[in-house]
Amino acid sequence: MRLPNGYGSVTKLPGNRRKPYMARVTLGWDINQQTDKAVQNRIQIGTFKTKKEAMQALAEYSANPYDIKNDNITLDELYKKWTDVYFPTLESESSKRTITSAWRYCSAIYKMKVKELRTRHIKGIIEDGYVIPEYGKKAGQKVKASPGTKSRIKSIFNLMLDYALEYELIDKNYARVFDLSKDIIKEKEKSTRGHIIFTDAEMKTLWDNVNSFHFVDWILIQCYMGWRPQELAKLKITDVHLDEQYIVGGMKTDFGKNRIVPIHSRISGLVKKNYDIAVQLGSEYLFNDPGAVKGGIAITYDKYAGRFEKVISELHLQKGHRPHDPRKTFTTMAKKAEVDEYVIKRLIGHRIIDVTENIYTERDVGWLKKELEKIP
Repeated sequence: MRLPNGYGSVTKLPGNRRKPYMARVTLGWDINQQTDKAVQNRIQIGTFKTKKEAMQALAEYSANPYDIKNDNITLDELYKKWTDVYFPTLESESSKRTITSAWRYCSAIYKMKVKELRTRHIKGIIEDGYVIPEYGKKAGQKVKASPGTKSRIKSIFNLMLDYALEYELIDKNYARVFDLSKDIIKEKEKSTRGHIIFTDAEMKTLWDNVNSFHFVDWILIQCYMGWRPQELAKLKITDVHLDEQYIVGGMKTDFGKNRIVPIHSRISGLVKKNYDIAVQLGSEYLFNDPGAVKGGIAITYDKYAGRFEKVISELHLQKGHRPHDPRKTFTTMAKKAEVDEYVIKRLIGHRIIDVTENIYTERDVGWLKKELEKIP
């Protein structure tokens, strides 16, 4: 049966194929620059097992035409479109790296068409997705996702398919029709632990090695100022006010951004040392590693985490310490020293609910520093 002009065509592809019938439609005409003749701009709808299925696809398109280019979009293409919009809304590079790291475990379905994605595919990649590291102890081996990564993969599909639904690339978000299994949740809870403060003995070890071991000073500064590791990495020399002895910085929440944190007298010399090094290197950032091989001298969260782990290992400190532990150490030391609770909240960037304190009370740097100096 001859199809009407402009309706489309069905062609049987050569060879032994699982889906040998290809359906195509014509989307206008293009001019061949060499021959100056008009040629059809034909776009493939898809391939099918039978001619009947291919004809049915043509009929459905004819009855309800859609954007074929979007209809054929792959998951990897969707991910790029979504992250182009989503990443600028994130406040830290580490948040972006968390997503890109988790997405690596989904490579088995990168080329899958978004319209063909179903719940079973998402569940399958959460359970069985893996990466093969090029370096480290597990180089060349298949490494499956941790419980935390499995949870992030689920979140990625939740948000990415919300985006696809908004732009009418799909009719249903199959990621939101199921929850993570109880086993994954239990596994994640089991692997998640609280932060460990540095003991008095560990603090002494850090001070004993501050002038003989690289990066110990960064940890001590964090212990006496309460910065998040991401915040520490983003501090610029223009944020440092050496004469007035305070630093302005912070991120994550409205209460955490641009907060004033006095420089404790115990670490004043360490801050100045890093400031002078930054000026000498011509870096805009306060903390730098001139010996860094990759990615420049300024630190990132990942760089700081690597150097943090090196200090913990080399000084034989308690296993399990993480880059957020100095922040908890700061809060613990401040409470032990009976620093005003509102000062602690201001310095670490936590929300103050009390209206009188938050709205009607002015706290100057001098008062904040006086309270901070209670920490021995």
